[in-house]
Amino acid sequence: MKKSSIILICVIAVIAIIAIVAISSYNGMVSKRENIDTQLSNLDVMLQRRADLIPNLVNTVKGYASHETEIIDKVTEARTKLVNASNIEEKSNANSELSESLNALMLVVENYPDLKANTNFIQLSDELSGTENRIAVARRDYNTAVKEFNTAIIKFPNNILAGMFGFEKAIYFEAEEGSTEVPNVSFE
Repeated sequence: MKKSSIILICVIAVIAIIAIVAISSYNGMVSKRENIDTQLSNLDVMLQRRADLIPNLVNTVKGYASHETEIIDKVTEARTKLVNASNIEEKSNANSELSESLNALMLVVENYPDLKANTNFIQLSDELSGTENRIAVARRDYNTAVKEFNTAIIKFPNNILAGMFGFEKAIYFEAEEGSTEVPNVSFE
C-alpha cells in the first residue's frame, strides 16, 4: 500500500470514530431529555390527582365548618393556580402554596371532632396522604432525571454538542422556602 492510502484510511477512521462518539453523545442527551419529560409528566399526573381530591375534601369540610370560608377559599385558589400552571416554576410555586393552605385547612379540621370522625373525610384524607407520598416520589424522580441531564450536558465533549444543538439546563422542581412540610392528614 502506498503511504497516501494509509494516511487516508487513518483520517477516515478518525473521522468515523469522532462521528460515532458525537452521535452516541447526542443520542444520550436526547434520551436524558426525554426522561425528564416523562418524569415531569408523571409528576403532573400526581399533582392533578391531588388537585382532583381537593374539591371533595373542601366540600366535606364546608359541610361541618361552613364559617371557615377564608381557609377554604385559600385552598380553592391555590388548587386553581396549580391546575392552571404552565411551566415547572409555576407548578413548583403553586404546589408549595397548595401544601401550605392544606396544612392550614387540616389545622382548622382539628377543631371539629365530628368532621374528623366522618368516613368520607377519613377516606379523602387517606387518599390525600397517599397522593402526597406519590408526589414526593415523582418529584424526586424528576429531579434525579434533571440532575443526570444537566450533568451530561456540562461534561466534555457533550458540552460542545449541547451548545451546538441547543440543549439547555433543565429546571429542578423545588419547594419554596418554608414549605417543605407535607400536609398533616393524620388525626391520631
